[in-house]
Amino acid sequence: MWTVYVLQSVSDGKHYVGMSEDVNRRLREHNSGKIRSTKSRRPFILIYTESVESRAEARALEKYLKSAAGRRYLQKKKGSRGSPPD
Repeated sequence: MWTVYVLQSVSDGKHYVGMSEDVNRRLREHNSGKIRSTKSRRPFILIYTESVESRAEARALEKYLKSAAGRRYLQKKKGSRGSPPD
């Protein structure tokens, strides 16, 4: 099982979209500074997750959520769940 996740930086409010088989471990890695691309924007909070069966499905969903249509989808989720995606 793969999970696509969206993190929000507490320091600058920007989002990071990724995928992992273990979201909790991955969040710890982001917050500990082990991930170069997010190291300067720590700390992060997890604001959205969606599980899929395969890595290929996760990659396709990750790519979608990074698109303009995916950002609009997350914005709609914000209204229904109270999450803060932009």
